[in-house]
Amino acid sequence: MLRGKARRDQRSSVAGTDRADRVDRIDSVGDDPLDTAQERRVRAVLALGGVPQSDLPDGVQQVRLRLLERTASGREAPRDVSAWAAVVASNLAMDWHRAKRRQERLGERLAALREPAHPSGEETSLLSLAVARGLDELPAAQRQVVVLRFFADLPVRGIAEELGIPEGTVKSRLHTAVRALRDRLHEDEVV
Repeated sequence: MLRGKARRDQRSSVAGTDRADRVDRIDSVGDDPLDTAQERRVRAVLALGGVPQSDLPDGVQQVRLRLLERTASGREAPRDVSAWAAVVASNLAMDWHRAKRRQERLGERLAALREPAHPSGEETSLLSLAVARGLDELPAAQRQVVVLRFFADLPVRGIAEELGIPEGTVKSRLHTAVRALRDRLHEDEVV
């Protein structure tokens, strides 16, 4: 019969082995718990969620940190790290939005329109403002595909693969979003 310290040492050795096995499963792909494809997916989810380009590296690091913390805390590593990382990235994007008020984002866009890199006419500024407002009013899923298609210049197939949804869904969301933006521009009498 084991006593006191010997029993604790045996239990911690067994628990340490389990935890080490879980960490080894994550570390088996190298020092980075996210492979290149997973990192691209995390970046896409964050960007589509509205996180600014300058904050994307921090978001990716947060996903890595949460994965490592999960493993270090003794919880089992996720079966599908890619899916788990995408969900965490999506939650991070939502947190980012909660932290920023809508008026602050609109204010930043207006300030950027006042100082264009290339001088442009008043009509171009009004159109840009109307498009920005229209994007803000779109549901997150529609805004995501519009940003990926027209601003990131990804093909429909690439968007579908990155988001893990059928191409038809991407096309449907694009169609609905473009129609809503067009209606908004007509309402505002911009076009």
